[in-house]
Amino acid sequence: MFAPHLPDRHWLNEALAVLEADHNRTGDTHLLRFPLPPQWGVDLYLKDESVYPTGSLKHRLARSLMLYGLINGWIREGTTVVEASSGSTAVSEAYFAQLLDLPFVAVVPRRTSPAKLALIESYGGRCHLVDDAAAVYAEAARLADELGGHYLDQFTHAAAANDAGDTPGLAQSIMGQMRLERHPVPRWIVVGVGTGGTSATLGRYVRRHRLSTGILAVDPEGSAYHEAWRTGDPAVTTGGSRIEGIGRPRVEPSFVPGVVDRMLPVPDAASVAAMLHLRRATGSVAGPSTGTNLWGSFQVVSELVRAGTTGSVVTLICDRGDRYADTFHDDAWRAAQGIDPEPYLTAIEDFLSGTPVLEHV
Repeated sequence: MFAPHLPDRHWLNEALAVLEADHNRTGDTHLLRFPLPPQWGVDLYLKDESVYPTGSLKHRLARSLMLYGLINGWIREGTTVVEASSGSTAVSEAYFAQLLDLPFVAVVPRRTSPAKLALIESYGGRCHLVDDAAAVYAEAARLADELGGHYLDQFTHAAAANDAGDTPGLAQSIMGQMRLERHPVPRWIVVGVGTGGTSATLGRYVRRHRLSTGILAVDPEGSAYHEAWRTGDPAVTTGGSRIEGIGRPRVEPSFVPGVVDRMLPVPDAASVAAMLHLRRATGSVAGPSTGTNLWGSFQVVSELVRAGTTGSVVTLICDRGDRYADTFHDDAWRAAQGIDPEPYLTAIEDFLSGTPVLEHV
């Protein structure tokens, strides 16, 4: 027989109120213009997701995943929350777990930057390191089962969690902020692919609202996504990417190739060069995934200008560069990794000097 009374939802309601209040405090992120030669008639905008309290685009995703777990009944009072992550998602999830007074365990590759590990721990999370980046999925599921907890599983639930959110998402925010610009509907939005949730959400939005905006997904060295998208084979596997936060050794369930209009593979040295140029040109210190986005944005800007087409391009500042002070922003570390950004820096500087051709190095 059915119980005569509804179950007590006091803790759930309180948890949802905490998330809503946090969102109300943190507000929206800024949309910044990147300096391009004015004679080109093309505008490039950077959506700065690094200004969130946890310093990255993953703040949005973490909140959505936590909300998704709550409303589905997977997360309850005292539930241990577990995630498989290369760093930034776990940082943001640790923040939200602390807000809700929930234990949090991040299963991360051992090569994750020490700065990110320290941030996870600063929010009360525990880091569980694995040597093989491909093993994070199974280990996170095993730990959640062992602890009687919930595996957030960003790689499966990212797109669904983003779409289930009760607040305006990234796509709505971008389009709202573009409303008063001279080219309000972007010709291209350029994003990297980690879980695949961001490209899926943006791609669905522009189709649903019948916008003439293309989605360009940029993919770093070692990632499976571009080859899988190019060949139509979702079973492609690779060794994974050095660019933290994007690029995966396999195609994740949240990736929706049908809403991606183009994909562009990006060398790691090009990602780093664009990251370094961003700092020189604007003072914004970002991570290498932002550089991947920026390199792809320069490519489509170049195409538009050479075609004599005006318009706008939007991309993302994904996270703060201080997390990479000892890695991608360190000359000695890059040299040890065999990453030489200088030829790409020269190409970027030549490009932005007014000649709208970005040479492939």
